[in-house]
Amino acid sequence: MSDKTLPNDDSDFSLPGRITDSNFPYFEESSEPRSKNKSLVIAAIVFVVISAGVFSYYFVNQNQIDSQILQNTLNLSEEEQLAIEYDVGKFGSDHAHAAIVIFVDDEQINFGLPQFQVQSKYIHFEDHNPYLIHKHATNVPLKMLFLSIGIDFSSECMMFVNSISNDSSLCANQESDLTFIINGQHVSNISDYEISHNDRILISYGDSKSIPTQLEYLESLQIYDVPKKNPYSSGNEIFI
Repeated sequence: MSDKTLPNDDSDFSLPGRITDSNFPYFEESSEPRSKNKSLVIAAIVFVVISAGVFSYYFVNQNQIDSQILQNTLNLSEEEQLAIEYDVGKFGSDHAHAAIVIFVDDEQINFGLPQFQVQSKYIHFEDHNPYLIHKHATNVPLKMLFLSIGIDFSSECMMFVNSISNDSSLCANQESDLTFIINGQHVSNISDYEISHNDRILISYGDSKSIPTQLEYLESLQIYDVPKKNPYSSGNEIFI
């Protein structure tokens, strides 16, 4: 019989070479993943709580917020609203001249009258000229010119908001056509067009048989060259 005796503890871990002599990381569960998961859960809960608070504030105060947004918009002039809508450049970022004539039943609208002169900062008639457009910024649509002088257009109608015409609107019908021609080409949308230098634009309401004569007159109009800008200029001048 051997003198060696077995340990009283039945567990293998009491034998030499077990826990006390082993590599602990293999026997102990790491707490790091659990800590990370706990942090992610907490972050998610905080995000949900904050988001809920923001949305709750908006829905509770929706009328007040919407009213403030509307009020801020109403405080802008019509030209300022269009400048934002079309991303118009700063004054002096462009300069172009174009000729435009509008005929209503063979009668040309005279834009040389005082009520049509320099009604918009960015695009206008000036120096009592009845047809020459001056554009002073990038991305300026013709709509900005039209609305500044009291006219608006759809594809079928010409609408007036002042005394240009005795009618509030003139729409295409069996007797009269509404025609838009830019540089000899028919277009359907005149309002969004941005002029380039030397453009020639005809808007005609009435008998389309008159259009060739109106185009001939349009081609006869002189478009002045854009003056060179003084390098020492502040950029706030309106060139004539």
